[in-house]
Amino acid sequence: MRNSTPTRRSVLGGLAATVVGWSATSQSWALASDPAAAGVAPLPRLDGTLETTPAATAEFAGDFGGMVSHTSWAVLRPGSVQDVVKMVNYARANRLTIAMNGRGGTGTDLESHSCYGQALTDGGISIDARGLSRIIRLDARSAVVEAGVTWAQLTDAALAKGLTPPALTDYLHLSVGGTLSVGGVGATVQTYGLQVDTVKSIDIVTGTGRLVTASKSVRPDLFEAALAGGGQVGIIVRATVDLVPAPEKATVYRLIYRDEESYLADAEKIMAEGRFQGQVGEIMPAQDGSGWWYRLEGVAYWSGTAAPDSGRLLAGLRDDRSLLTVEEFSYRDCVFRTDAAEAWLRENGYWHQPKPWLSLFLPASRAAEFARVVEEELTADDLGAGFLLFYPYPTARLTRPMAVQPDEKVAYLFDLLRFPAPGADVERMLEQNRRLYDIAVSLGAKRYLVGAIPGMTPRDWRTHFGRVWKTLVEAKRCYDPANILTPGQGFFG
Repeated sequence: MRNSTPTRRSVLGGLAATVVGWSATSQSWALASDPAAAGVAPLPRLDGTLETTPAATAEFAGDFGGMVSHTSWAVLRPGSVQDVVKMVNYARANRLTIAMNGRGGTGTDLESHSCYGQALTDGGISIDARGLSRIIRLDARSAVVEAGVTWAQLTDAALAKGLTPPALTDYLHLSVGGTLSVGGVGATVQTYGLQVDTVKSIDIVTGTGRLVTASKSVRPDLFEAALAGGGQVGIIVRATVDLVPAPEKATVYRLIYRDEESYLADAEKIMAEGRFQGQVGEIMPAQDGSGWWYRLEGVAYWSGTAAPDSGRLLAGLRDDRSLLTVEEFSYRDCVFRTDAAEAWLRENGYWHQPKPWLSLFLPASRAAEFARVVEEELTADDLGAGFLLFYPYPTARLTRPMAVQPDEKVAYLFDLLRFPAPGADVERMLEQNRRLYDIAVSLGAKRYLVGAIPGMTPRDWRTHFGRVWKTLVEAKRCYDPANILTPGQGFFG
């Protein structure tokens, strides 16, 4: 890796002078006043700006996970898609790495929502996705949006027309381009799959500097490699995503189970029967301190006076009915309800702590076995104020090959979303993640790309991608032969 410490030239270039280009000789930005400026690669004319100040690059030095820091040499705040095209070509010509940074979050608290440096560059150029944040078109069946639009923004725009994206992450303040690069999982995965399964087409700037459109019928190899492909073949700048009619209301049923067997049986039964339009579940510390309980959350969406039949929805289930809670929301309040959890985490000092998350897809036949391993090892302090999501879905709903799945008809999302208390031993938790990951892989699991697993090697990634590894390598050679895109994933060393 090149030294990513800002040089005197880059500091001066951002504060008091105009950067005119990159000097391969000095490995720094050259100024118009520099006597050697005539020998540098001149910057293209941009609609936006390229910033090199320490203040600008510091914004992109970390991510939501808070455990990895890499400083870019410059930040592109694009004024157009063509700015991305120009700077990818510039990066390729000058052997600089480049990555899009989704800049998710609320208010002015914006950052990459990767957990372990996946969207960062050590040197190179970071692209601020917020420069591409237009909703271009919205009709009865789909929306065309730029990559920096958040799912929260798209959801509100769609709801104004009585529509909604069918697949939403639990936390909506994430960029469309960011989640499409990793998959995008949420409560309707049993019906609609991941967010990448609801994409009709993408406009993408490949690592060769070409802006192209890709879909199932146009450049399908690029389409399939880009969606959930970790940003390795191009930078998604625009996407056409599905919309469906939005319900008006949601009734949320929270069922508590004191034993694993009953929870797993009911979770799979509900999934198979399609009783709820939304379904999640979690492993949680027991309220009586006895160990671990399980919570199943079923969501019934409805409109008008057609309220759900609770008796039918809950018939034959083996939960502890004395602990059942039922709550009714407007549809919008339901899909935005994690905002309240975010506010609580911020107020109580958890939001900005390091977050060693572990996100896996487990084969259903081994899910109980892995859950018991986790329960024996984890304590409530290992969760902090976080959550351990654990629920089934049919793998056939996930159609994008780079979102690799266990080789079974049903899998479980295992999402250890830690929010440790200040002073927690984060290094121990990272070591724990690695140990649990290795156990999960031995049971046939795959990982979700957002987690924090230390020590991943190219061999680990070959094992993870399995049958599609060769496809990914071929796509990388075709669309990013200089290997400049999104180095933080570490797929290729």
